[in-house]
Amino acid sequence: MVRVVALTFDVEQDCPPFAETKNGMRYGLPRVMDLLEEYGIRGTFLFTGRIAEEFPELARRAAKKHELGCHGLQHERFDRLSPNEVRKRLSEAREILNRFGEVTSFRAPNFQFPDEYYPLLYQAGFRIDSTKARHKGWRKGVLQISGIIEVPATTTSIVTRLPWRLQERFHRKFESPVVYIFHPWEFVEMSRRLRPDCWFGTGKNALDNLRRLIEFHIDSGSTFLTLQEIGEMMGKAKTSND
Repeated sequence: MVRVVALTFDVEQDCPPFAETKNGMRYGLPRVMDLLEEYGIRGTFLFTGRIAEEFPELARRAAKKHELGCHGLQHERFDRLSPNEVRKRLSEAREILNRFGEVTSFRAPNFQFPDEYYPLLYQAGFRIDSTKARHKGWRKGVLQISGIIEVPATTTSIVTRLPWRLQERFHRKFESPVVYIFHPWEFVEMSRRLRPDCWFGTGKNALDNLRRLIEFHIDSGSTFLTLQEIGEMMGKAKTSND
């Protein structure tokens, strides 16, 4: 069976809430898009609404050449908000992002989105979510929650910043669909005054590892899909089995 791989990017300011800079947006994200387009791969770029407003040319490029998704309005913790506030922020974020292209995929910041809020996600127009995470203990695979197709993330981005000889063995074992998570700030040199997970392995190392990862999966015969494409594929498979 062909393994399916999704390269997804949570598009936000630099390592929130520990930094206020946006060098990842100015320098990191264009490098990443250039690399994916070099290989003819479509990634999923989940923008916060506010970052899309500030960097419209990058949001437009994501919508045109990749998949544009949503990462909240301003990187808020949805598990700390009331249902009315969640509804308001989801609606505003999607309204902003839809100016650049239709958005149906979502991932909550910090992997925090209560199950009881999934109907609100559906009502806001989203159809695919990737907030559940295997590295956070999720074991149920792809399924539907309140009409939303859940495509769980596979691994933390710390793994993809390890030396390649250490991380390669993980990639061989990951089950399909393999959903990787990256951030634009990983592809610029981050200050060592921040927490170690904000600067470890960032900059050229991260970009080189992303290239190695892409070539590893190409050599392995994997297929690269966006979250939307995986969701559509899983939805059709479920319908055919009903």
